Amino acid sequence: MSNDPGPFSPIFSINVSADATSGQNAPAQAPNAPTANRNPDVGTAMIALMRQLVDAQNRQNQMVEQMLQINRQVLQNTQQASTQRQNEMNQWRSAHPELVQACRSALETLSAVQTDFLEKMTSEVEDSQEQLVDSEYMFADFLDRFGPRMAHLNGILQILNHLVG
Repeated sequence: MSNDPGPFSPIFSINVSADATSGQNAPAQAPNAPTANRNPDVGTAMIALMRQLVDAQNRQNQMVEQMLQINRQVLQNTQQASTQRQNEMNQWRSAHPELVQACRSALETLSAVQTDFLEKMTSEVEDSQEQLVDSEYMFADFLDRFGPRMAHLNGILQILNHLVG
C-alpha cells in the first residue's frame, strides 16, 4: 500500500503493516476504523485462548479414557456374571438330568401348541380384518382372547428353552 493520498478518505484505509507506529507517513486512523494492530495483546490473548482450548481438550480426553475404563470394567463384570450363571445352570442340569429331559419334551409339545395357536390367531385376523380395523370393541376382544395366552405361552417357552440349554 503506497503512502500516496488516494481518492478515499483516511477513514476507509486500513494499515496492515507489522508496526503501525513505525511509518512516519502512514495515514491517520479514524477512531472507529478496523485495524490489525489496535490491541497489541491480541496475539497474547489468542495464545491464551488456544491454551485454554488445549486444556479443555485434554480434560475431555481424560474423561473419555475414564469412561472407556468404566465400560471395560462393566463388560468384565457382565462376562463374569454370565459365566457364573452358565456354570450354575450346567451344575443344575447335571444334578437333574431327568428334569432336563422332561423340560425338553414339554418344550417340543408346547412349541407345537404355539404353532397351532399362531395359525388360529392369524386365521382370525385374516377373517375379521375389516372389523378389527373399524371396531374398537372387536380389536379389544381380539386382544383379550389372544394377547394374554400368547404372552404367557412365550414366557413359558423361554423358561423351558433356558432350562434345556
